[in-house]
Amino acid sequence: VQLQASGGGLVQAGESLRLSCAASGTTLRGNKVSGWYRQAPGKQRELVARITAGSMTDYADSVKGRFTISRNIAKNTVDLQMNSLKPDDTAVYYCNTFTHGRDFWGQGTLVTVSS
Repeated sequence: VQLQASGGGLVQAGESLRLSCAASGTTLRGNKVSGWYRQAPGKQRELVARITAGSMTDYADSVKGRFTISRNIAKNTVDLQMNSLKPDDTAVYYCNTFTHGRDFWGQGTLVTVSS
């Protein structure tokens, strides 16, 4: 199982980015829990958004109303639409899925938001 995260970059505050996590060796169907985490410099990795069985979603309070997580079954991806970005959103973003009895992580994609 491999996860490939993409879509990071440098944007100004208020702009948007869309991250995508492509899976190989497994499918990111609705019966799997998948999510996006982030780690800012000097801080611990934290959950940003998660999509569970039945496409129920869960968000960190700091991103509610701005970020949206979704599955694309046809492309076998889990995407994170990030709007109204803030400098505090600057971090390396990692995708994650739980399958085959364990967690798998993507390599991370850097999001930098300038003020």
